[in-house]
Amino acid sequence: MKHSFKLFSLLFLIVCAAMVSSCAKQKVMTDDEIVAIASKAYVYGYPLVIMDLTEKVGANVPAVIVGKSAAPINQIGHASEFPDDKFTDVVKPNVDTYYSISWLDLKDEPMVLTVPATDRYYLLPMLDAYSNVFTSPGTRTTGTEAHTFLIAGPKWNGEVPEGMELIKAPTAMVWIIGRVQVNSPEDGATTVKAIQDEIKLVPLKEFGNADYVALKSTVVEEYSKIVPVKDVAAMSAKAFFTRMSELMVENPAFEADSAIVKEMATIGIEPGKEFDTSGFSDELIARLDSIPQKMVGAFKKVMTGAGGKVNGWSTSTITNPALGNFGTDYNYRALIALYGLGANLQADAAYPNTALDSDGNQLTSENKYVLHFSKDEIPPVNAFWSLTMYNDKNFLAANPIHRFAIGDRTEGLKYNNDGSLDIYIQKENPGKDKESNWLPAPQSGTFELTMRLYWPKETVFDGTWNPAPVKKVN
Repeated sequence: MKHSFKLFSLLFLIVCAAMVSSCAKQKVMTDDEIVAIASKAYVYGYPLVIMDLTEKVGANVPAVIVGKSAAPINQIGHASEFPDDKFTDVVKPNVDTYYSISWLDLKDEPMVLTVPATDRYYLLPMLDAYSNVFTSPGTRTTGTEAHTFLIAGPKWNGEVPEGMELIKAPTAMVWIIGRVQVNSPEDGATTVKAIQDEIKLVPLKEFGNADYVALKSTVVEEYSKIVPVKDVAAMSAKAFFTRMSELMVENPAFEADSAIVKEMATIGIEPGKEFDTSGFSDELIARLDSIPQKMVGAFKKVMTGAGGKVNGWSTSTITNPALGNFGTDYNYRALIALYGLGANLQADAAYPNTALDSDGNQLTSENKYVLHFSKDEIPPVNAFWSLTMYNDKNFLAANPIHRFAIGDRTEGLKYNNDGSLDIYIQKENPGKDKESNWLPAPQSGTFELTMRLYWPKETVFDGTWNPAPVKKVN
């Protein structure tokens, strides 16, 4: 008994000493150190929080609406038309493909996704709660045959039914952003619509039940007002880190994240716990609340600065193989979440982006530009390519001919006699002889261009090919 008591006393003293040491460390932590850790934590958690808000607004419908990509949780919606300048749910939406969208909650049971045989290019990338593409079924990876996928959460250990291919998701939250190539409105209404009708999603327990009808969902009025990028930026540090901590309970950090998880805990950012700022000065709270603005400013410099540019184009999405599957590159992950949430894997698509002309000046609606591709400079792809216009908010820009992108599928696109191609980028119509090759700019303000190369060829990655410069002509 004496030995036990002595052992207990010794352990108690050790624990107390550790607590005192820990408290001492916390007491001597400076405001600068707290802000530094919080800044890293914000970058780390930004994709998780914006994914949450994107899910809230995207799945906030009572039932699947025919022709729309929005669907309740664990259901799939198929868009049968392109987004336009009024669409603000996701930054930099594409107008090349029809979307098939689903938000999954895999806490309780797996879902079964069926895909028909088709010779049309399609992909079904699946993102975890931190915006990583953990798998990407489609023409490039799984071919053109029919497939039945069983999508299960990280805690599911059941038996996979015969004929199904298991996809094990690393988090309970999963975002499927399916895309099917569309060549024209007529093509979309026929071929693409038929493909979408055969892409189906049901709970495992209902698979094969011809009478299954998905339940209606409750619409939350508050969610309908969400603009994810804007609303995340408006969160206080307390609100942001508290929501981030809540989300980490069902979507825990990965093993590779252990270092930053431990560091965040030193300032009170822990899964399931409210972020407590009661012991912080008003000045420190103000500094923490300014972190979003500073992050956006820093990332904007990355996107528009001189570093990492080729002919004015940011090529990080080409040269950085971490695109879509970011690992511990938290800065890159957050940057993509801010400017292009839902980005594909590099092998599925490359996204050169520019906000600069060939002289290094900001692209603006006050000027006229030409993007000239020599025959050898036309984007090399196995599928197709496009060039999309975005306003200074990274949304589609309103224009008189309702054209938001141009590319190799644009009806009437005119090539020069030598095989080269000119694209006219300006707010005014360049005239009937050039209108077929006109990409309208916003009526005012600055703008950005994003080139999308679907299933790019190896020359895109080995440096043999580079995007042509955008040249000012007035």
